[in-house]
Amino acid sequence: MPDIIHRMTLKAPQKRYLRTQAHHLKAFMHSGNKGITDAFVAELDQVLDQHELVKVKLSAGDRAERSALIEQLAKASGADIVQTIGHTVTLFRRNRAEPKIALPA
Repeated sequence: MPDIIHRMTLKAPQKRYLRTQAHHLKAFMHSGNKGITDAFVAELDQVLDQHELVKVKLSAGDRAERSALIEQLAKASGADIVQTIGHTVTLFRRNRAEPKIALPA
């Protein structure tokens, strides 16, 4: 997997804003039976660069396994976890070259 990328620390108002922005989004990516692979993280990296805010649907068995996968995915991609609902996690990572989403202060 790629090296860990610096993650932002989102404040509560920023997370709330991002949740409203992500409400209408459909899951961009779906993890399969193989879980989180290097190819999956590389694809997620590209999607985060393009969109900054992404929903990912995970096919994990129980809640503990799903939580571990979410943490692994966030660390590997350098993204912040905005929210988790069921099998879907919303991730945010600022595109430093061309920011697309203006976060509230």
